[in-house]
Amino acid sequence: MNKDESIRFAAKYLEDLLSFFGINVAVYSTIEDDVIQLSVPSTSLNSLLIGKNADNLRALQHVVSMALVAKDAEVSRVNVDVASYKRQRADRIAEKAEGWIRKVRETGETMEINLNAADRRVVHKLAQDYSDIETHSEGEGRDRKLFISKINN
Repeated sequence: MNKDESIRFAAKYLEDLLSFFGINVAVYSTIEDDVIQLSVPSTSLNSLLIGKNADNLRALQHVVSMALVAKDAEVSRVNVDVASYKRQRADRIAEKAEGWIRKVRETGETMEINLNAADRRVVHKLAQDYSDIETHSEGEGRDRKLFISKINN
């Protein structure tokens, strides 16, 4: 299954999955950095789809991703967003990260922050815009932490 077929399949699969919950919506799909982006519009069941700590959202992603793997799709990484929840969260994390970076620049002290994988990615990407700041992650699984450090030039 090529890239375009993978995108169409993922969107249709998620639409069919949502219809089991009585949610009949069109899923908007794109691809970015070899990750299929699926956007579900806002409905009365947003909280059910997102779940506590976005656990249900991650489960939806996993199910769609595994369906793509089973179909031997060219692209199988999936990001599902419901009612722009993830985008809004990423914006909030980026705002916090600006403050963390400012603090590290002022004090010169490395900051250690406990974030989930998606939030760490947001900070890593943002930190690339700063020539005097570097980030890296250490640890395994849920114990993985993000470190923000000042580069001594």
